[in-house]
Amino acid sequence: MSWRRNELLFHFSEDDSIPIFVPKEKQNRPDFPAVVWAIDEAHEFTYYFPRDCPRIVCRRDEATADRHLQLFFNHTIADTIVTVESDWYTRISKQTLFRYCFDDEGFALFDATAGYYISRQVVQPKKVEVYGNLIERLIQKGIELRFTSNLNPLREAILASDFKGFGIHRFNNAKRM
Repeated sequence: MSWRRNELLFHFSEDDSIPIFVPKEKQNRPDFPAVVWAIDEAHEFTYYFPRDCPRIVCRRDEATADRHLQLFFNHTIADTIVTVESDWYTRISKQTLFRYCFDDEGFALFDATAGYYISRQVVQPKKVEVYGNLIERLIQKGIELRFTSNLNPLREAILASDFKGFGIHRFNNAKRM
């Protein structure tokens, strides 16, 4: 893991009253140590959603193969597409989140592709900011937001390919086929 210096990291929550962040184990990773998770500014848009909202993030870069451009980025100039199920539209449009800001001291890079950082120590936020108008925030960042009735076909297409520029979040909350 590599260390960052003098940058802010963030944690998004629907709760505005967290005085400190105590390392905890992830339910889906019982073999992983207890940590505090944070995200960098370049990737924070992946959390502009209600906590349980299933979503798929696809990112284009210079290494994206032509077949993946055709399959996942056809008919768009956007470099990032986030796809969610249509049933979540109202919740996303009404959701207010709280962005907790941390100094990067004590955090280590965990996943550069996703922008994830971890700390094994208790972390006190520097400040808390209110984040509303999430759809507008996504648009301002140049993110293409797509809605679909069911995420399963996109997930299956991604997993059947060798495309690496994606993230699948909270899929256990997606509709079944």
